[in-house]
This record gives sequence, C-alpha cells and structure tokens, in this order.
Amino acid sequence: MKKLMPYFVCFSAALFLAYELMQLHMMNAISPLLMKDLGLSATSFGYISATYLLADVFFLLPAGMILDRFEVRKVILSALFLCVLGTIGFASAHNIWTAAICHFVSGIGNAFCFLSCMILVTRWFDEKMQGRIMGWIITIGMLGAFVAQSPFSLLAEQFGWRQALYLDALFGVGLLGLLYWTIHNPEQEKRKSRGQNLLVELKTALKNPVTLKVGLYTAFLNLPLMVISAVFASLFLTQIHGISLAKSAFIASMIAIGTIFGSPMYGTLSDLFGMRRRWMVLGGILSSITMFLILFAPSSLFYLGFLFFFLGLFTSSQVLGYPTITENSPEHLKGTSMGIAAVIIMGLPMLIQPLTGTLMDLFWSGSMTEMGNRLYPFESFLASFSIMPLSFLFASYLVSKPFDKYAAKKKILQA
Repeated sequence: MKKLMPYFVCFSAALFLAYELMQLHMMNAISPLLMKDLGLSATSFGYISATYLLADVFFLLPAGMILDRFEVRKVILSALFLCVLGTIGFASAHNIWTAAICHFVSGIGNAFCFLSCMILVTRWFDEKMQGRIMGWIITIGMLGAFVAQSPFSLLAEQFGWRQALYLDALFGVGLLGLLYWTIHNPEQEKRKSRGQNLLVELKTALKNPVTLKVGLYTAFLNLPLMVISAVFASLFLTQIHGISLAKSAFIASMIAIGTIFGSPMYGTLSDLFGMRRRWMVLGGILSSITMFLILFAPSSLFYLGFLFFFLGLFTSSQVLGYPTITENSPEHLKGTSMGIAAVIIMGLPMLIQPLTGTLMDLFWSGSMTEMGNRLYPFESFLASFSIMPLSFLFASYLVSKPFDKYAAKKKILQA
C-alpha cells in the first residue's frame, strides 16, 4: 500500500487540476445563455472571462512562495474551497460586477492547483519518475477541459446555466471531501512557516537562469492551446478553408487531444532515456515544422485534423519544463521558482493574444462576410500565425545549451 501511496496522492490532486480547468473552459460552453440572462455584450462577457486569468497572474507567484512555507495539503484544500465558493457566487450573480468578482475568486484557486500538483510530485517521487507523473497529471487535467465543452454545454441547455453551475459546485464539494481523505504530505516532511525575507528569496530564485529560460520555453510551446485552440482556430478554418463552424471546433479540439497523448509520452521518454533538454529541443523543432504545414495546408478535414493533432502532440514537450525547473532549483525555493515560471507561462499568452489580433487587423483588406463580420485574407493569418513557428524555434534555442554550466550557480543558491 505504501508503494501505491505516491500515485494515489498525486493523481487525486490531479482531479483538482481537472476541476479548475473545467471552470476555465466552461465559459465557452455557457456563453450564449449567460450573455442573454445578464444582458451582456461580447465586450462585457470578455471582461468577465478575463478575470479568471487575471487572478492567475496576480496569485501565481504568491502561490509558489506559500507552497514553500506551508503543507501542500492545507493549501490545496483552501484553494479548492475558494473555487467552490466562487462558483456558487457566480451561479447566483445577477449583474456583471458580482459575476466578475466571483469568477476572479475561482481564478485564485486555479493559481494554486497546478503548482500544488507539481510540488507534490517533487516531494513524493524521485527525479527519475517526475517527468512521466507530471505528464499523466496534465492528461487528467485536460480531461476536465474536455468535459467543460460539449458535456457541460448539454447540461446547461437541459437545466439552465445557473443550475449547471450549482451542480458543478456540488461536485466541487464532493471533491473537497475526497481530497481531505486522500491528500497527504510525505511522512518525513514536517513543513513549518518560515520567517525568511520574501524579497530575498524572490531575488534569489530570479537569479536562476534555468527558471527564466525554461519558463519562456514552456510559455512559447503553450501558445497553440492558449491562442489558436482558444481564440483563432475557428476563424482560420471557416474563412480560409471554408469548413463549417462545428467541424472547425472539432479540428481545433485535436490540439487538446494531441496534448492528452503527448504529455505522458514525453514524460515517459525523458524518464526512461534521460536527455530532457534534447526532447524539449526536438519538440520545439517538430512543432515549428507542423505549424508551417498548417499555414499552407490544403482544405482537407482529415489532413487539417491530422496536423492539429500532431501540433498538440509535439508542443506537449512543454511538460518537461516543469521537472526541469524543479530539478534545477534549491529545495527551499522549488515553489517560488515554479511560481515565477507560471507567471511567465500565463502572462506571455495574454500578450500574444492581442498581438495576434492586431496583426490580423493590420493586413485586413476591408472585406466583410454576409453576417457583417470582417473577412480576413490569408495574409492576415500568415502574418499573425507566423509568430508561433518562429517562437517554437526560439524556444528550442533557449534550451539548446546544457544546463550543467549552471551547476556552480545552483550550489550558491543552495548555500
């Protein structure tokens, strides 16, 4: 039983990640019902949605520093409680301000969930196992994002978006009870709140070049999920390839499916054969090639779906960034280092999303669709989407040099 305990603990925590990803992605599923009920414009709805990521950016770094000081179990239970509380408040909201504040509270919980899972892995497993375990945790989390789409949409249509959210919150309460019994800290770990200077620890963690470089690598490889799949894929597929909206959504979902398969694949390969850095470089190069093929692909449902799947598969090499950061960080700064990386990982897509839209508008020819929307030419998508393959190559360059030369620096950090 003791041998199975690490798996039991970490995979139970992965359910928390899945639940939080449900809260993030469910907004797409309930958007028509929510906008109609609260009388929201697209802009107002966008503001509400953005509060979730805004909470992420604000609290990711504090989350990492808190995890360096307190038991992970207490942090997970407190964060999940906040998420459930925010979900109940959101379901009861009757104006934009209440909805935005409650969605922000749910986002605070999300800031802690992924970091908590990663920290649990580093404390329950040795370095030879961490890559594959982190890969499986991300796979479980992505299943939550999948459930938040069509299944949650059907639930909202059947019972209404408020009732669907109340059921969602009820599930969260059940999950809170489950994690109360299943999440444990290692027996040898008796963590206590420490009194070190927070600014000194933050400055020390920022001096580690591995954290910054690998954080950027992970952020760049995360762009297909955050920019293409979440925002511009359907526009590209409907306007350039003439594919229906429903089929476009299916093709876009193949990025997530590829990530589900790719995350444990990369984690297992790196644990079995080593060479995390080389697998990361290979993933970046293959992702760049795949993105260029997508840009110039023929209008074939099968071919495009195939390419989008492999884009998700190859970019899931980003999963190796997390164990790489923890392995190259002092024991007492692992959470802080992960928090710094997480801010980069979430913050960069927030900047790239509007940049992508700006480049599309820059090359817009002035044409309109029959529905009155802007009709973008191929040049618009070429200019904006070209950011990604170039970013993938740059990301590969960032991690192309061995991290061994930072070993001396690491010893200084641990002193």
